[in-house]
Amino acid sequence: MMQPAGSLILLSSDQYQRAARARDPRFDGVFFIGVTTTGIYCRPICPARLVRPTRRRFFVSAAAAERSGYRPCLCREDR
Repeated sequence: MMQPAGSLILLSSDQYQRAARARDPRFDGVFFIGVTTTGIYCRPICPARLVRPTRRRFFVSAAAAERSGYRPCLCREDR
């Protein structure tokens, strides 16, 4: 289901949840996970503890997360 770099991939909520749990490196940069309780977003491969699904919000880009008021995780290389 992977598409060439730069292509927008829209997944279902369940697919986002499964990809987040798997920490699959193929999804790095494809979507970002925002944590509603902390206001932090990160990549799906982040080593930080994964919060419960009800506290996750998914974004198609880091810019979209930042526009929604989230700030980058400390593990982010491009911060």
